[in-house]
Amino acid sequence: MADVIKCATRDAYGKTLVELGDKNDKIIVLDADLAAATKTGMFKSAHPDKFFDVGIAEANLMGVAAGLAATGHTVFASSFAMFAAGRAFEQIRNSIGYPHLNVKIGATHAGISVGEDGASHQCCEDIALMRTIPGMVILNPADDIEARACVLAAVEHDGPVYMRFGRLAVPRVFDESYRFEIGKGNVLVEGTDATIIASGLMVNEALMAAESLKAEGISARVINMATIKPIDRDIIIDSAKKTGVIVTAEEHNIIGGLGSAVTEVVCETVPVPVVRVGVNDVFGKSGPAVELLHIYGLDTKNIAENVKKAIALK
Repeated sequence: MADVIKCATRDAYGKTLVELGDKNDKIIVLDADLAAATKTGMFKSAHPDKFFDVGIAEANLMGVAAGLAATGHTVFASSFAMFAAGRAFEQIRNSIGYPHLNVKIGATHAGISVGEDGASHQCCEDIALMRTIPGMVILNPADDIEARACVLAAVEHDGPVYMRFGRLAVPRVFDESYRFEIGKGNVLVEGTDATIIASGLMVNEALMAAESLKAEGISARVINMATIKPIDRDIIIDSAKKTGVIVTAEEHNIIGGLGSAVTEVVCETVPVPVVRVGVNDVFGKSGPAVELLHIYGLDTKNIAENVKKAIALK
């Protein structure tokens, strides 16, 4: 068996920024004193004239990004998800979202998998916050291949984009032939008994859950939903009709994230049972990333168990 390739999505973010800077003079990258961690330091080394560190001042980071975008530049503004989405929410809403500017927010270190940094840095509320901003696109890639594709798509999109990247190295789900489109989910595995809709690092866990369920005679459809907003309503409705039950899986609070977005579509169109796997409205704690994922049920076993529970609700 070939070795599993693992890479953190934040690494792909940094590498893709360098690639964009080589080709596009309108690209500017900003950071808030975390360039080594967010991987924008790669861009700084390659294009120092187009990189600016605003210091530990995330609200100002977004204001500067808005000003530069208003002059015709495409601006990438980066920090940890907790600080980008949380501390700077007002500036994102009023200075970036309201005028619909081309600011692409690269939020790294999202979710429980930040690990030892603990609850203060484990942001499991960022998607919920960003979903409330009109016109904001939200992307949560599953691996490094999709992360690169999301960054490239964000540049082409007219308007603000929130991109969610992780610290933990995760298995590669896709190969170089993968094609990403904003607003479109994709079927990774076909199935008839239940649908698992996952995003971010939970996509690989969903695939393994489907494989384990197969041994028990359960056929699970697996959907990768990298775009949380605008959500792919068609693929959700199709899945609800085909399997009659949906399980969502996300490294985020079950309130306001992928599970909420899917449930809203299902309730409005094809009412079927929906079971949400995610952080159950609690704060995280410090510990090794992989152990924390198991503690909070963000793993293959818990997804599989919830698929069986969901099927029983039909």
